[in-house]
Amino acid sequence: MSIPVQASAYWKSDGHGELTVGGLPVSIIADRYGTPLYIYDRAVIERKLVALRRALPARFSISYSVKANPNPTILKLLLEQGCGFEIASAGELHLALDSGCSAENIVFAGPGKTVPELELAISRGVGEIHAESQLEIDRISAISNEIEVRTRIAVRVNPNEGGQGGAMRMGGKPAPFGVDEENLPELLHRIENDPCLDFRGVHLFVGTQILDHQLLLAQYEKAAAIARCVAKQMNAPLRTVNFGGGLGIPYFVGESELDLNGLREGLSRLMSEIENEDCFRRTVFMIEPGRFLVGEAGIYVARINDIKVSRGKKYLILDGGMNHHLAASGNLGPVIKRNFPMALLNKINAAVAEAVDVVGPLCTPLDTLGRSVELPSTEVGDLVGIFQSGAYARTASPLGFLSHPTPPEVLVEDGRDSLIRARGTKEDYLADLASLDVRELQR
Repeated sequence: MSIPVQASAYWKSDGHGELTVGGLPVSIIADRYGTPLYIYDRAVIERKLVALRRALPARFSISYSVKANPNPTILKLLLEQGCGFEIASAGELHLALDSGCSAENIVFAGPGKTVPELELAISRGVGEIHAESQLEIDRISAISNEIEVRTRIAVRVNPNEGGQGGAMRMGGKPAPFGVDEENLPELLHRIENDPCLDFRGVHLFVGTQILDHQLLLAQYEKAAAIARCVAKQMNAPLRTVNFGGGLGIPYFVGESELDLNGLREGLSRLMSEIENEDCFRRTVFMIEPGRFLVGEAGIYVARINDIKVSRGKKYLILDGGMNHHLAASGNLGPVIKRNFPMALLNKINAAVAEAVDVVGPLCTPLDTLGRSVELPSTEVGDLVGIFQSGAYARTASPLGFLSHPTPPEVLVEDGRDSLIRARGTKEDYLADLASLDVRELQR
């Protein structure tokens, strides 16, 4: 047994066969804060951000997608490193503002924005609202007129062809996301004649979890082509072109890291082709990565609470399950369920001894975190870790299911650990939900 290859670039073991996080043995962290818990390594986040910036031309800006991991400490960390934020709700707007981010460095995307959410975003003066329908544009206009402001907007486009793909397609077909490309001319005409709307540019985001840099470049080229047409119709250069997110990380056997060198070379060629075009002379090109920056920095750690054999199959029963990591259970997106990279953290160098199913404590057969996982010989009390858990682990899981306490989150930096979210109770979880009510947020 060893650290899974998908996670080997960022995790190490000590001389005693135990995983370390930022130089700390994982058992020390687990004993200090209890299990289950999420542990994040600040150095990994910073390494990912530096690597991405090296791949991007100077005219690109990075807006972190808050939905990937909205922990306030992580938001402040990324803000300190010069990132803006991409949000998709009023709750995320408040998290972004509370982290110290200026409203001008926030873009608000996502379908189905409510009127109260739009009122909040417009009154706070967010950098751009990315409109996704005719009705949304009408609402933005009406609110802006009522409070006598001119609101900066971009239009998210659902392309008719090209630049499609990824683990989860979000465009290039009938979709709730964005405005169909063929309907753009009519919509732009409506925006052009509205004094309450300050049109900025376009947003194209049609796929997630993309590991092929050529596919990303195809999306960027498609976005540039659409942007040219939009600028021509509006008879003005575009101030922003948002290429979206979608940059992936390897989860499963056979997957490799995104080729950032190939991405850098392709972007260099693309920019050399378009940088002297009038419509792009003053354009800021944006991307909005989420999991790419934080996904590999996190690990979910749970303790084996029971071991049992049922009709020849061995089960490790952990003290946490899909209520904390829905993605690892295979119940978030994929049709074919595959195991996240997983290891026995206190026996990281021990030889594989058996294939087991790893399950949580919930009263449902859906609570299976790993199927036929090859692990060393296990004992009650051993620590199981699920890698690639810095994004869409806690934030995309049904934390209230069965009313188990919510796990704490711990950040490790230069050998020092700090609690960045305390372990919660069911009451804490319900209070969290209430605090995100849009009407309460406006009071």
